[in-house]
Amino acid sequence: MDRLRGKQAVVTAAGQGIGRAIAEALAAEGASVLATDVSVDALATLTGPGLRTARLDVTDRAAIDATIGALDRLDVLVNCAGVVHHGSVLDCTDDEWANGFDLNCRSIYWTMRAALPGMRARRSGSIVNIASVASSLKGVPNRFVYSASKAAIIGMTKATAADFVGDGIRVNAICPGTVDSPSWRQRVIDQAAGAGITEEESRAAFVARQPMGRVGTPTEIAALAVYLASDESSFTTGQAHVIDGGWNM
Repeated sequence: MDRLRGKQAVVTAAGQGIGRAIAEALAAEGASVLATDVSVDALATLTGPGLRTARLDVTDRAAIDATIGALDRLDVLVNCAGVVHHGSVLDCTDDEWANGFDLNCRSIYWTMRAALPGMRARRSGSIVNIASVASSLKGVPNRFVYSASKAAIIGMTKATAADFVGDGIRVNAICPGTVDSPSWRQRVIDQAAGAGITEEESRAAFVARQPMGRVGTPTEIAALAVYLASDESSFTTGQAHVIDGGWNM
């Protein structure tokens, strides 16, 4: 497959889960991928043709500027870094609010600012931001900070798409439902402990939200990311693409 042959891509939070699947999928389609993550250990097992890795803390603006600024070309930027906080507005602390928006939103603000000048100069580029169905699209219990920050990502995506559509740059968001990942598996464990139920019961509650009767896979999200990164989606920008097993029908 060579839908991305010749393209240079950066993926954040590529050490595991959705980010890892996207980095691997982009490389499999011919892109040269810089897979970044705050965890060097997670990146150590990410190898293969078209893939190289670098440690990147997306809450460090100087590190973002240095990493993206060192690239001679960037065609595709995929922002996958994020954190999920559990609880309502009454449970939310100031620190959790700040952390949620720093990692989920401000990091994207910084990476887009670093990537856009080069893309504008070449009059070409695709930015893909991982948002969520739990956002402005759907109210989900005990996801106050997460939903607020993911809604902000959709707004940032649409605003940036509108600002730079005339420069040949496309900006889209992917809004997954529940996806099987290390992060989700840990939430299953944590919420079982918090609710006094078994992990099997916690997992079943997550699955029950999906009308398809299962959670998604990282590779399914990655397939959509490949499409949005490729020239096949050249008429698509400023959209929140829902991939959620029918949760938000």
